[in-house]
Amino acid sequence: MAVSLKKGQKVDLTKTNPGLKEVMIGLGWDIKRYDGGKDFDLDASAFLLGADGKVIEDADFIFYGNKKHSSNAVEHMGDNLTGAGEGDDEEIKINLALIPANIQKIDFTVTIYEANERNQNFGQVENAFIRVVNAANGEELIRYDLTEDYSIETAVVVGELYRNGTEWKFSAIGSGFEGGLAALGRNFGVNVG
Repeated sequence: MAVSLKKGQKVDLTKTNPGLKEVMIGLGWDIKRYDGGKDFDLDASAFLLGADGKVIEDADFIFYGNKKHSSNAVEHMGDNLTGAGEGDDEEIKINLALIPANIQKIDFTVTIYEANERNQNFGQVENAFIRVVNAANGEELIRYDLTEDYSIETAVVVGELYRNGTEWKFSAIGSGFEGGLAALGRNFGVNVG
């Protein structure tokens, strides 16, 4: 049975699941009350961060344009352009054993592609969630359903996987940003040009 988190809660991942090596991070959402005539494309990303909360290099930003980390520890499984259908809309695979020692945490985010140009925001999104699944058997370990109403935000830091000694923990963040992917990139130290 999955642990269901609320915003701000933290939970042990590897201590309560001994032998856990690979997880799949699933992110999903539905679109509500939108009739702007343009596609609504949400994108999941992962930022591999050092102790200072910043990427060590731009390649530590994993998204639809840079799908696999050089360590092979993190891989984006593909861009869903519409969010249609049930279940996960986008997935990111994590091999815990391969995460470089200088990476202290991985933040998972969702942004709206061309949000300003399309006049879209997270107030038009519902049923958003992040879940952590044991890749070996498909068991859902952790789930965080976002319940906040983000009326103007175009990016959300959804959750965070972080080191605690030799173990990994997960934190439900749910922090909204204006300015989309560029704002998130600047926040995490990515050179967004």
